[in-house]
Amino acid sequence: MKVLVINCGSSSLKYTIFDMEEEKPLVEGLVERIGIDNGILTQEVEGREDYVINQDIPDHEVAGELVLGAITDEEHGVISSLDEIEAVGHRVVHGGEALTESAIVDDSVKEAIKEYAKFAPLHNPANLMGIEAVEAVIPDKPNVVVFDTAFHQTMPASSYMYAIPYKYYEDYKIRKYGFHGTSHDYVTTRTAEILGKDASELNIITCHLGNGASISAVKNGKCYDTSMGLTPLEGLIMGTRSGDLDPAVITWLMEEENLTPQDVDNLLNRESGVYGVSGVSSDFRDLEERADEGCERCRLALDMFYNRVKRYIGAYLVSLGDVDAITFTAGIGENSALTRGILLEGLESLGIEIDEEKNNVRGEDVVISTDDSRIKVLTVQTDEELMIARDTQRLVNE
Repeated sequence: MKVLVINCGSSSLKYTIFDMEEEKPLVEGLVERIGIDNGILTQEVEGREDYVINQDIPDHEVAGELVLGAITDEEHGVISSLDEIEAVGHRVVHGGEALTESAIVDDSVKEAIKEYAKFAPLHNPANLMGIEAVEAVIPDKPNVVVFDTAFHQTMPASSYMYAIPYKYYEDYKIRKYGFHGTSHDYVTTRTAEILGKDASELNIITCHLGNGASISAVKNGKCYDTSMGLTPLEGLIMGTRSGDLDPAVITWLMEEENLTPQDVDNLLNRESGVYGVSGVSSDFRDLEERADEGCERCRLALDMFYNRVKRYIGAYLVSLGDVDAITFTAGIGENSALTRGILLEGLESLGIEIDEEKNNVRGEDVVISTDDSRIKVLTVQTDEELMIARDTQRLVNE
């Protein structure tokens, strides 16, 4: 079975085709600058030069047509006909309480995606455009949606409710939903495979650390708590997001600086985090380099990030009680031995011991703790696209 996976942003479209017999990606591509001048499609196939198309791409339907043309191109494509694509899987950021697991697309699913766009205004509308673009170009293929929020919907109410008047949950569904769920789900499954156990037998702390970052407490293979909330703003300090913040700071700034709600949203999502503290960059590699050169604010930003991550790991060690593994993933988690070492330094009394030699890896699925460490520590390369392809295959074959 061949599955096309689509990940649509407001002005971009990522795509992958998987041969599910071997779970192998046949092609990966990215369409950028949709609706902006000078659009570009870049397609990668192992063993070939990249295939690049430069042209204006006015909307997602045109982007979809370009993608389908590229994957079937006589010289640069990987399939001879669209008939070889048996299903299409889509990433959607927010499914709310209406869509708590992956689903085959129908009118009710699309309406729910529209409804929860109120909590993900930059993402859900773009995700829906991707679905409708594929439906317009290849209307006879089943479409499946996989939600970033779905994995976290096993949380108990004590984890997901906010301590505000209950009517706001009843009226507006204001609660913690969590994000990066497809990644946390994949990493949970892969950690269990590496440890040779069923995920239902394990309690795991999964750390998705990148420019956007979140941590989840996974109890018996199911999400028990997670750091992101109603939106991806809550939780860890990130590249440009503030993470957890005293709410009084917001009202004080609104009054003192005469800020509108949109101003505050922009401030906390795009001007804060390690970028806001350092004044230099949202890229952690830049911060490490500048900190080594003596930039005190870059060092402060990194130390604040480390402190917040440690705080969540500590909290989840307590809430889970008995933890089998801590797994690091995403850009920083997979590639920065320095960060992993700093985050777990001094935790030997809690049963966590890092092997410095094993930890000196980038982008590998390995155990990096000592043989004697009671809690195993791993790095896992996340693969959200493969997780989407798996769910798509499962639902279409049911």
